[in-house]
Amino acid sequence: MYTLVIVDDEPTVRFGLRNYFRWHDFGIEVTGDADDGLTGLELIEQVKPDIVLTDVRMLHMDGIRMASHIREKAPDTKIVFVSGHDDADYLKSALQVNAVDYIFKPVNMQELQTVIERVTRELEAQRKERRLVADMQVKLTQSLPLLREKFLMSIIRDEIRHVQRIQNRLDFLELRLPAEAPYWVIVVQIDDNAQFMEARTERDQQLLAYAVLNVCQELIGRLLNGYAFENRSGEFVGILYGDEAQEALEDQLFLLAEEIRDNVAQWLKLSVTIGIGERVSALSSLPISYARAREAADRKWYLGKNRVITMDSLETDEESPYRLDSARNEQFLSLLKAGEPVPLLRELDRWFERVARNRKDGFQYGRIFSLELLLLSNRLLLELNIHDAGLEKQETELWGRMNKLETIREVRELLEAHLLDVCGRIQEKRSGKARNVIERIRAVMDSRYADNLTIADIAQNVFLSSTYVSLLFKQETGETVYEYLTKVRMERAKELLRDPRFKFYEVCEAVGYSDPSHFTKIFKKYTGYTPSGFRDQMT
Repeated sequence: MYTLVIVDDEPTVRFGLRNYFRWHDFGIEVTGDADDGLTGLELIEQVKPDIVLTDVRMLHMDGIRMASHIREKAPDTKIVFVSGHDDADYLKSALQVNAVDYIFKPVNMQELQTVIERVTRELEAQRKERRLVADMQVKLTQSLPLLREKFLMSIIRDEIRHVQRIQNRLDFLELRLPAEAPYWVIVVQIDDNAQFMEARTERDQQLLAYAVLNVCQELIGRLLNGYAFENRSGEFVGILYGDEAQEALEDQLFLLAEEIRDNVAQWLKLSVTIGIGERVSALSSLPISYARAREAADRKWYLGKNRVITMDSLETDEESPYRLDSARNEQFLSLLKAGEPVPLLRELDRWFERVARNRKDGFQYGRIFSLELLLLSNRLLLELNIHDAGLEKQETELWGRMNKLETIREVRELLEAHLLDVCGRIQEKRSGKARNVIERIRAVMDSRYADNLTIADIAQNVFLSSTYVSLLFKQETGETVYEYLTKVRMERAKELLRDPRFKFYEVCEAVGYSDPSHFTKIFKKYTGYTPSGFRDQMT
């Protein structure tokens, strides 16, 4: 609905305009009228109408002067002049105050309708434009956090060339980042991010990222100045700066990094590695500090996770990268073919020491080096005709796990377990003593069934890997290790239950079960009787 004020010094004209035109048909409500320019201006300032329909010549203040005042205070108000005087000078004045139109008296209703239709179209167009601008303003306000994040990403990656343009963007985004100040960039990486995020829904991932970011920003605001943002999945960046007058800025910086690490561990149960870039003196130098911070964080490859790392703390090794040439390949294959774990692992230790010293190539080189060793061991298994479907599946899983590991220690442990497995297979293939291994495995279970025995315990006793023990036992006997262990325990339980001197809980503990209800369930599944039922039918 639009509003209208009528200003005319003739009462009959005001009455006629108010009552003989169908204003509601055009969505217009007449909110008042006045008989001269002064009272009309007061009314207009009070009700703020969308349209003013006014005479040109009136006492005290004519329509032209009144329209000039309206234009100063309400430029969007539509003004239509009505006059009985066909005066070119007045018409010219009406155009100067941007009147919408000019109607002569006596007013022709058809002419007035044409003018009002045009006026309402213009008003509707203005309203649509204002709504559009308002919507855009709301959307812009809502998107400011995203725009800030995008901008912060750009200044740690790209060279700043137009300082004034950057300052304008800082002002628009309401970011306080001085052109010159002591600056640092820190990089906060979630350890094992790929594996950690796999088990979570998208919603949980977003909530977790928000929580980490909130911890970082809150601590930055408490200890230094600056902003935190998520740069990529599992990586958060802090742009930090201080005042030259502040003392011990570096101490505050390290305290901040340690506080972030400890708070994330305490409240979110996450391990993070934090890299600290070098100090720079200007906003334009942030890409340098970011590159150093990222490099420092990536050095967890050999320094370990859940640490605060600076480039200054890193030692460098200028030796050329350690590579697997044909001679080293043959040495590795010879040790593997011998099937003797001790010399193989000793040589593996030496190789990883050399790889770790070659820090300038980072964790990517170390991972590729390890994958080369995997390829060599797999090729040897194929040549010796030891490869099978189970081993192929194991190798595929191994490759996937290897690509997700983040430290040299983890890669070393995974590779070692696989090579011990390969060693065992080759040894059994060469000596033909698989049945002897099975008997040794059985002997461990026959003698230690009362213990809380695991496959890892059994494998340790026979000097093989857990995976190889499980696969070999199933392949040679047709049953799993746990199936055989359960059989040993149940047969011994049957013997004890035949003797009434033993109470049920004593039998349960004697065959390796701490929970009587679990023992009863397993026993019934194995024999078809409960322990008490079995004893009853024996007596």
